[in-house]
Amino acid sequence: MAQRQYFGTDGIRGHVGETPITAEFALRLGNAAGRVLMQGTQRTVLIGKDTRLSGYMLEAGLQAGLIAAGANAQLLGPIPTPGVAHLVRQTGACAGIVISASHNPHHDNGFKFFSAAGEKLADSVEAAIEAALADSFCNALPDQLGKASRMLDAGARYLDFCRASVPADFRLHGMRVVLDCAHGATYKLAPQLFASLGAEVHCIGVAPDGLNINQECGSMHPQALQAALQEYRADIGIAFDGDGDRVMLVDATGELLDGDDLLHILGSVWKQSGRLRGPVVGTLMTNYALEKRLCEYGIAFERANVGDRFVHERLIALGGNLGGEASGHILCLDRAGTGDAMVSALQVLEAIQSSCRSAADWRAALPRFPQRTINVRIERGARPLAAASVQAERERIERWLHGRGRVVLRASGTEPVVRVTVEAERIEEVELLASGLAEAVSSAAR
Repeated sequence: MAQRQYFGTDGIRGHVGETPITAEFALRLGNAAGRVLMQGTQRTVLIGKDTRLSGYMLEAGLQAGLIAAGANAQLLGPIPTPGVAHLVRQTGACAGIVISASHNPHHDNGFKFFSAAGEKLADSVEAAIEAALADSFCNALPDQLGKASRMLDAGARYLDFCRASVPADFRLHGMRVVLDCAHGATYKLAPQLFASLGAEVHCIGVAPDGLNINQECGSMHPQALQAALQEYRADIGIAFDGDGDRVMLVDATGELLDGDDLLHILGSVWKQSGRLRGPVVGTLMTNYALEKRLCEYGIAFERANVGDRFVHERLIALGGNLGGEASGHILCLDRAGTGDAMVSALQVLEAIQSSCRSAADWRAALPRFPQRTINVRIERGARPLAAASVQAERERIERWLHGRGRVVLRASGTEPVVRVTVEAERIEEVELLASGLAEAVSSAAR
C-alpha cells in the first residue's frame, strides 16, 4: 500500500498552525471526509473534541466542510474519544470525528475517525479520504447542503453506556477515589460516573483552560495523582489522559499500576469467571513478566505491533475480548468497541472487588522483568536489521535467554533510529546484552 501523506497509525496529528492542523485543512478534510463517509440517506457525522483551545477552530472548519459536501454535522462538544465511538453506533450516524491529540500537550491537535460501526477506519477508507483531499473542493447544490445541530445530551448518553458496562448492583460505597482527569475530555463526566456509583470522589485536573490539558497531570504524569492520593488518604487513584482512552491506577500505598498490571488483573479474574475469550493481546513492548504470568494461569498471550489499533485488529482476528498496552490503552471488547478509559477503570475495579484482593496485592503479584531500551541512531536509508551480523547476535541472545527474557529490535517509524530492547530477570544481564546488541546494530549501520 502506498505511503499516505496525512494519516498515521491513529488518525491525523500535528502542531497547531502547521499543515495539517490548520483551519483551512480542517475545512478541506471535512469536505473530503463527507464525500467518502456518507452512506446513502445516512449523512450525519458526529464531531466530538477534547478541551484544547484549538478545538474551536478545527471544529468550525470540519463542520463547514461537511455541510458543503452535503453531510450533516452533529456537534457533541467536549467528550471522551470512546464516547464518540459509542454514540456513532447508538445513533446510526455514518461516522464520527474526534478533534484531539490524546496525551500530547495543547499545542498539538489532530483528527481521529470512527466508522459507522464505531471502529477505527479501514486503511482503504483512509486512503479514499486522502484521494478526495487531492480533488477539488465540493459544493453541493443549494438544496442539497447539509445541516448542523448539537446533541445536548451526549454526555448523559455516554454515562449511561459506562454504567451499563458493570452489573446493575455494582457499587463503590465506602471507597475513597481520587480522579486525575488531565484537564481533558473526562473532566465533567468521570466525577459524575464514580459519584453515581457511591464512591467518595476527590478530583484533580478538572479545570481546563484550553492550554493546560495533560500539563504535568493525567496518565502521562501520574506523580500528581500519587501526591493527591496521599493528601486525601484515598483507597485508589485513577488517571486518564486528555481524550479519555488511556487509564492508569495508583494503589493505596501510592504505587502505580500501568496497563500491564491492569491486563494481569482482568485476565486472571476473567479466566476464573469464564468471561475471558481467546488470548490476551499485548504489544511488542508488553513486559515479559505479564506473558509469563498469564501462561502460568493457562492463558494464551499474543503480541501485536505497538498501537491500540493493531491490538484491536489482532483481538478481532483471534476472537479475543481483552488486550492493551502498558501505556494504559485497555480494550475490553465485550463491553466497548474501542479503548475506553472510564469503562476499563470500572472493569478493573469490579475485578478487584470480586477477587477480594487489594490493588496493592495485585501489583505485588506482577514483579517486572528489568528492561533496557537503547536508541541507536542510523543514517536515513540504512537497514541494519537486515544484516546477517545483527540477526546472528539476536539469535545468540534469544538462545541464551530462552524462557527467561526476550529481545525486541524495532525501527522507528518517525525518526532514523533503531530501538534495541532487552528484558531478562537480572539487570546486569539486561545491560550487558542490550549494549552488545546495540553495538552490532550500530556497526551494521556504518
